[in-house]
Amino acid sequence: METGCPSPFAPTEPAKRIPIIDVLRGFALLGILLVNMELFSHPVQLAVAPMETSTAWVDHAAVWVVRFLAEGKFYSLFSFLFGLGFALQMARAAEKGVRFIPVYLRRLFVLLGIGLLHAYLIWVGDILTLYALLGFVLILFRKTSPHALVRWVIVLLFIPVLFYAFAVGMIALGSAQPGVAEQIRQDFEAQRQAYLADIQRAYKVYASGGFVEITAQRIYDLNSMAFTTLFLAPSVFAMFLVGLWFARKKVFEDLEGNRPFFRRLLVWGLIIGVTGNIAFASLIGPDSPRYIPSLKVLVATLGQSFGAPALSLGYVAALVLLSCRSAWQQRLAPLAQVGRMALTNYLGQSIICTLIFYGYGLGLFGQVDKAAGLLLAVVIYAAQVWFSNWWLKRFQYGPMEWLWRSLTYLQWQPMRKSVDSPT
Repeated sequence: METGCPSPFAPTEPAKRIPIIDVLRGFALLGILLVNMELFSHPVQLAVAPMETSTAWVDHAAVWVVRFLAEGKFYSLFSFLFGLGFALQMARAAEKGVRFIPVYLRRLFVLLGIGLLHAYLIWVGDILTLYALLGFVLILFRKTSPHALVRWVIVLLFIPVLFYAFAVGMIALGSAQPGVAEQIRQDFEAQRQAYLADIQRAYKVYASGGFVEITAQRIYDLNSMAFTTLFLAPSVFAMFLVGLWFARKKVFEDLEGNRPFFRRLLVWGLIIGVTGNIAFASLIGPDSPRYIPSLKVLVATLGQSFGAPALSLGYVAALVLLSCRSAWQQRLAPLAQVGRMALTNYLGQSIICTLIFYGYGLGLFGQVDKAAGLLLAVVIYAAQVWFSNWWLKRFQYGPMEWLWRSLTYLQWQPMRKSVDSPT
């Protein structure tokens, strides 16, 4: 039996949030953990210089499945939700006649501070800092028309592809000159040896080092991988703008009436997403590392640049359509509580996993293979689902959401629910 979807444009008090957006956030946290688990348990350099860490078929299958279904899709989904949230907050501020920009700037500065602390003191794979920095740029697009947003999205998604195409072309031209091909080969070999040295050092330090030694290694990794993080910026910002476009078109204002739109989005998201991600998952590997521009890497980059956003929007469409069925509203409800505590749960994943893998915890760094890592991710996420639902029965916000909100509004927010507060 189908039922009407809940109206999304409700006040942002805890009891009156937009259910489907919280569900999407909760779902995104699962995908992010599935992708990040390998980077928690192995050197982050393996993201650009993959190596064979296991010969078992189940681990190879796990790597392929994560690349196909998850890698790039869930930070795209989170980026989409960031842009959507920005637009919804701006619209609500306008309805209430309050100034939006000063409050939003404080919100971004607080997020930036949290992100920097997370990156330097907990885990090198932080995404919050990049979100905060790009959030300042997003403010400049707050009055951009929907048509202009689409043009910007296309340009931004092409940037990584054009970068690799230029690099492949330059290498091809250089290789045609006498003596240059050998120099190029030597340069890439030197780069490979540098990555190997970094990977070996990371295995040793993260597995057996103390907090100070690991922090020093983390800072080194942040500096050495800075370009890789910046390389994500165009696609992240493109999805910010997609979220802004959805808000401008008021797609979430009438989910019931927009079912045909979401059905089309599901079909095209799957067509483009599956095609692009098969190419990406199949072409990237130890024999075609991302730091060496090649035709295989170029095709894989093209597949991911458009396939990852497309599949992430396919996930959005699928969950929206499911949420319009009464039976699925109950099944998805636990994910909404995880999404309401997205910041707490994201940081919690980093704290839990670094305590499992790093030397100042259990020291299992490098000892958990890919398939086992996925099982561990599911267990951790299941615990977060339980914890989020338990916590929000008693409190209005997650711990980090409460801190973020309090610092944004420059006053401590009420935390514990009143006796008659709805759950």
